[in-house]
Amino acid sequence: MPNFYYAIICICATFLKEGCVFLLYLSLYHLSFSKTNSMGVVMMKRTVLVTGSSRGLGSAIVKELAHQGFKVVINYYKSKDAAEELVSILGKENAIAICADVTNRAEVDALVKKATEYFGQIDVVVNNALVGFKFDPNKQKSFTELTWEDYQKQLDGTLKAAFNVVQSVIPQFIERRNGSIISIGTNLYQNPVVPYHEYTTAKAGLIGFTRNIAAELGQFGIRANVVSGGLLKTTDASAFTTPEVFDLIAQSTPLKKVTSPEDVANMVAYLSSENADGITGQNLTVDGGLTMN
Repeated sequence: MPNFYYAIICICATFLKEGCVFLLYLSLYHLSFSKTNSMGVVMMKRTVLVTGSSRGLGSAIVKELAHQGFKVVINYYKSKDAAEELVSILGKENAIAICADVTNRAEVDALVKKATEYFGQIDVVVNNALVGFKFDPNKQKSFTELTWEDYQKQLDGTLKAAFNVVQSVIPQFIERRNGSIISIGTNLYQNPVVPYHEYTTAKAGLIGFTRNIAAELGQFGIRANVVSGGLLKTTDASAFTTPEVFDLIAQSTPLKKVTSPEDVANMVAYLSSENADGITGQNLTVDGGLTMN
């Protein structure tokens, strides 16, 4: 009999014998937030906050995390209906949807506070939110057409947002001496198939941001990594990408395929788990071998 179920039976027998109904309830509530590892040892289920997760890649990430037994916090800004539909699919015991503009520190603090109150703690954050960008090669501005405001918008949506989220959640990570920070990057900084200048520059900055956090906060058991996907087929952001670009990418990869949101979601789920507790400061590329480090 798995240790998890054996533990439930023992707790029920002990507390019912003593008439401690309230303590029985609390113990079973605690176990409802736990899972067993491959050795049958009971562990607390991890709670993962994913920014910008009502649609696209973020939605794929929370679905995969929930499938693997994680509790998920679905952050959204405008897509309330999509976020609430995800909660209805995953169940309110496994997911909560919270609105917040991740470029606004006060709203991020409120997001972290509400999520922590709901699930008890946050164990992992995934910086996934994408602010106002579409992968459309036909409408991408050339470098001479770009303004600094174009760059600033992506720097705020990528780096400022990650800064806000990490600074807000880090006190509880340090207190527990455990936590994981995962940021979504891109392989375009290595291989700019299409020169999305402002987007790629902001995402490249995430690697320096992440490695400095990993170096400083590793002493507290905190890990930080980047997952860099290829151009994903298909999300809302990549819906304007032409078939010719997707075909070019597919033919350039050893696997002869374009990366899917699920490919990236699987890597995020792995890094969120205890199986990856020895990995930090890395940029892990998921692009079918298009770029090789």
